[in-house]
Amino acid sequence: MGLERLRPLLRWSVLRMAVGVRHITTTGQIGDGREAALGDYVVAEARQGDLDDVIATIDRFAYQKSFLINVGDKKGELLDAAARRADPRLVLELGTYCGYGALRLARAAPEARIYSVELAEANAEVARRVWAHAGVADRVTCVVGTIGDGGRTLDALAAEHGFGPGRLDVLFLDHDKDAYLSDLLSMLDRGWLHPGSVVVADNVRLPGAPKYRAYMREQQGKLFDTVEHKTHAEYQTLLPDLVLESRYLGEQT
Repeated sequence: MGLERLRPLLRWSVLRMAVGVRHITTTGQIGDGREAALGDYVVAEARQGDLDDVIATIDRFAYQKSFLINVGDKKGELLDAAARRADPRLVLELGTYCGYGALRLARAAPEARIYSVELAEANAEVARRVWAHAGVADRVTCVVGTIGDGGRTLDALAAEHGFGPGRLDVLFLDHDKDAYLSDLLSMLDRGWLHPGSVVVADNVRLPGAPKYRAYMREQQGKLFDTVEHKTHAEYQTLLPDLVLESRYLGEQT
């Protein structure tokens, strides 16, 4: 894996991704079939029912086969630690992609029910296949939709999956970076967070979520207590990134 770590921008799969960037915002996929190929690879190569091995197999695919736009192995450790500290019972991920983030959350929070919202049905199908192979399909659910759809997805989470005031323990943001702040505010409007809830946001530097970062800085010590973890973008070591871990303090009186 050394060459892939040192020269991420020279990898053919990264160059293909750059060409397919326009597909990501509209379809949720790179456009070259790598997401479906990952599902096949996991089923063929990972031990069925072995959550650790499925996660490791996805990482191996991302390093050796095709670059993936999930949180990755190194930043994933930050997500793991945040989830363990929160000891959650209800977790919400925004941006399923191929199901990797939810796998890490399922491992770090074995007592939690995990819901993951995904724009693309094709990605949801891959994720469900991966979760079933890992043996966590009984506690990880993909909801196809977006938080910014006028309330339909939020209403579905409330009516069908038990979301409500003070119920959400961990929120993981790893979807459209421009939607991080608006989607968080939508949940705050509904009162879903409680004092001690944790919000983890990936890719705050690359590709960047400046409005979200500015909001968390403005709310430091007021509504949230935020730690900015300096790290690097997924599956390489050259490009810097930030993961923000924010603990909700509640409305101050």
